[in-house]
Amino acid sequence: MTYLPQILFIALLGGMSYLIFQRFSLIIQTIRLARPVELSDHPSERFKRMALLAFGQKKMFSKPVVGFFHFLIYIGFVLINIEVLEIILDGILGTHRLFVPFLGSFYAGLMNFFEILAGGVFLACVFFFLRRGVFRTSRLQAANHTELAGFPVKDAYQILLIEVILMLALWTMNGADAVLQTRGVEHYQPVGSFVISGQLISIFAQLSTSALILLERGAWWFHILGILSFALYVTYSKHLHIFFAFPSAYFSSLESSAKMSAMPAVTHEVKLMLGQPVEEQPVTSVKFGAKDVMDLTWKNALDAYSCTECGRCTEQCPANQTGRALSPRKIMMDTRDRLEEVGGILKANKGAFVEDGKSLFDRISAEELRACTSCQACVEACPMELSPLSIILEMRRFQIMELSDAPGAWNAMFANVETNQSPWKFNPADRLNWAKE
Repeated sequence: MTYLPQILFIALLGGMSYLIFQRFSLIIQTIRLARPVELSDHPSERFKRMALLAFGQKKMFSKPVVGFFHFLIYIGFVLINIEVLEIILDGILGTHRLFVPFLGSFYAGLMNFFEILAGGVFLACVFFFLRRGVFRTSRLQAANHTELAGFPVKDAYQILLIEVILMLALWTMNGADAVLQTRGVEHYQPVGSFVISGQLISIFAQLSTSALILLERGAWWFHILGILSFALYVTYSKHLHIFFAFPSAYFSSLESSAKMSAMPAVTHEVKLMLGQPVEEQPVTSVKFGAKDVMDLTWKNALDAYSCTECGRCTEQCPANQTGRALSPRKIMMDTRDRLEEVGGILKANKGAFVEDGKSLFDRISAEELRACTSCQACVEACPMELSPLSIILEMRRFQIMELSDAPGAWNAMFANVETNQSPWKFNPADRLNWAKE
């Protein structure tokens, strides 16, 4: 029976790790269905961007108060996980506070630092609760943005609630542990009390030793179970950006956001039309633009999974602000939802994709695509510089070039460009007549 807790812990850890691994494997498999694109150039510059955008939270601080509290959660998540490493090793080895003999007096200082970080996470979660539920920030309300109705709003509140409960479990565990140390209970090494959990000692001191052991062990198991469950849950949540923000920032475009990628086949034809030297005819794809997620690049798919649904893109979108149907956040969410749908097909068919007769156009309307002015405001506003615009452009290319679905005025302009090499309907030979006078 002595080894039963270790066996249970190892089984739990192995089972949850397997589920998390399976989930990530499916997401990566789904992303890899998309078109390849080469984004491995200038690695030093890419690491710099990742350091600034993902690690440094550079663009989050365009809203200083929000940036500060988000940074508290972020740094707490990163550093408190060092304590989680000790908890995992304790669970596997059947030890308690494994690092104490190695760190000595430094251990107490480190735990105090972690508790202060946990306090920062707690305060940040309370702030974000108030911001959503009391102050009702407009871009975070489902009443103002239909794409947030249902799961997205519940997801945001659930994550905040989970983080608050996990911090309370951490303090409860440490507080009960401190009292058990003073009672000389075997297994509880004398490391002293800590800055926040120490405030609970007067409450816990009234409990019996057996009740305290039950409380400490219960909080310990609850804390690690909560963390493992949280790690699995976020793979279904917008909080997947916790993991994907880093590769997304690394592989982001190093060029100006104002530059739009050209289609090689179209570039070839334009050069021929203008009499410019051309290389060999490029290999063209089956279709122009993107009908479904498989026609987008894997970076577009990664961006969709990395979106935090913060709404800064939609807040800055001039089309959205003037009452048009377009919401760049919705474009990212719809793309991710379609990727999830495709992932479900892959899972059901052992890694093979079977056509289901659906596409991105079942989720994103022609009206949304036409409303975009290509102004780049969404890309500039995004804390991770994700690009809803590139998805819009690819879908609009398919809409116009494959479906011939464009307003009459657009079609007239396209015809003029094709026949007269300009948007206006006059003979190309007369183009410079204005200069003769």
